[in-house]
Amino acid sequence: MPTIFWIGPYRFFFYAGDRGEPVHVHVERDSMVAKFWLSPVRLHHSKGFGRPELNRIRGLIEENRQRIEEEWYAYFGN
Repeated sequence: MPTIFWIGPYRFFFYAGDRGEPVHVHVERDSMVAKFWLSPVRLHHSKGFGRPELNRIRGLIEENRQRIEEEWYAYFGN
């Protein structure tokens, strides 16, 4: 599970087996996890996060979208 970066309590990562799916990122804090597609940034699924926190996470993803995509393509290729 390559970690892209941490922002506060949130770990942004993807799974090595995510190849073949559209570009996305997983986010976890404690026992909560969410998956967001990147183009456009939208929630795919969530377990444990409330709506206000998901909105905050979405904003962090939008602010760091380019970095996430760069890490995705560096790991998985084009």
